[in-house]
Amino acid sequence: MPTQSNMAGPAITRDRSGEAGRRARRPRRAIVAGSLTAAFACSLLLAPAVQAQGAADSIGELLEGKAAFGDWRSDAPLVRRKITELPPPFATRSAANPPRVVAKPAAAAPKVPPGFQVELFAANLRDPRVLRVAPNGDIFVAESEPGRIRVLRAAEGASQPDSNDVFASGLKDPFGIAFYPPGPDPQWVYVANTQSVMRYPYRNGDLKARGKPEVIVRDLAGPGGRAVQRGHITRDIVFSKDGRQMFVSVGSATNDGEGMGKRDAAAIAHWDAQHGLGSAWGIETDRAAVLVFDPEGGNRRVFARGLRNCVGLAVHPQSGDLWCSTNERDDLGDDLVPDFMTRVRDGAFYGWPWYYLGPNEDPRHRGERPDLKDKITVPDVLIQAHSASMGMVIYEGDQFPSEYAGDAFAAQHGSWNRAKRTGYKVVRVRLKDGAPNGEYEDFMTGFVVNDAAVWARPVGIAVAHDGALLVSEDANGTIWRVSYRGGP
Repeated sequence: MPTQSNMAGPAITRDRSGEAGRRARRPRRAIVAGSLTAAFACSLLLAPAVQAQGAADSIGELLEGKAAFGDWRSDAPLVRRKITELPPPFATRSAANPPRVVAKPAAAAPKVPPGFQVELFAANLRDPRVLRVAPNGDIFVAESEPGRIRVLRAAEGASQPDSNDVFASGLKDPFGIAFYPPGPDPQWVYVANTQSVMRYPYRNGDLKARGKPEVIVRDLAGPGGRAVQRGHITRDIVFSKDGRQMFVSVGSATNDGEGMGKRDAAAIAHWDAQHGLGSAWGIETDRAAVLVFDPEGGNRRVFARGLRNCVGLAVHPQSGDLWCSTNERDDLGDDLVPDFMTRVRDGAFYGWPWYYLGPNEDPRHRGERPDLKDKITVPDVLIQAHSASMGMVIYEGDQFPSEYAGDAFAAQHGSWNRAKRTGYKVVRVRLKDGAPNGEYEDFMTGFVVNDAAVWARPVGIAVAHDGALLVSEDANGTIWRVSYRGGP
């Protein structure tokens, strides 16, 4: 639950809701308030090809236009959404509507598509967030609040773990976990804390860290100090397919850059020349970005900018594309600004804080950066605003029907600042040859009790060795296992 108040102004506090160079590629054309642009019209033409992937794959209702916004009542497995238009800023008042977390009602259960089943895999965890599966099948869990990494071991296909051990403790809001080098025999476990990246010596099967951690990156955001502890605290970490690049996401310190201050055109040009197109400054230096390093923590640079809070990272196993699951800004109304999942391009600028989803100017920054209006990369898949899109994974298992191979899944933590609740589910993005068509589909729902209460807030997501999907939620501290059994 966030601690940043609605309409907080210059005050900066820690935000758990989300719980960010080189020449950019040519940006996609933008989605503009109230209109369907050529880019999205083109993506609609691609839909039949993606939908026809296989007869076994059911196609649910497609919600577009105003219906795509909706709320939790319209959520159900296989329901699809495609956001192709935007309301103007302040079309509705910005709400402060945090959920009341309750124990799971006796009759409640997650809902999944026909042929799938859900089982409770683990319980009594404390703030379980990112999940990563080791090459030997062990499941690593970042318990952020207590500052530890836990490892669960289960026999392949088992519905519950056989052992539950603390791998490492004494960490600072750990979130991202990665095994290095990529492949069957890693030598290190990397962990991304709020301010640093460290690694532990590791061999397959280790249930406890076999040595003290080595700090690889000491200051993740700007020059370090207190500013690093403000705002979004999640840091995810992944390696490129070849293991040569280490990507780390760093969310913003503020909602919309209100703590940065303003600079004149000459100062901005000088800053961009040194730091790259659209780079934030002040307390936002090296934030709202994805950073890239070599595996030893050297050769630091900003890979992509203007990503307010890129919570979840993933690398597509075939294309090698870097993907990001992003929380967008607040206080512009119920349906602004949509969260998103997108391929992240080297050197690209995604708009924050001056613009959103292309040349849509944030009214709180009117006239400040006209030089950026036509240089913004539009994200691939827009998700209902304030869903708080979190961890993501590309499905590489062989248990689900073949139509799921190579698709993306992302956990939606759920809204705290929308009049009618949204999120609190897991969504699927269909990919064809690694490319999305702009739609997303509800895969796992049923966590909302009523307009006031919820019993789960999904965060982490991973694919187990047997191909089942594992989903963590930090409201009641559980992990759920989704498997495919076939049939109606």
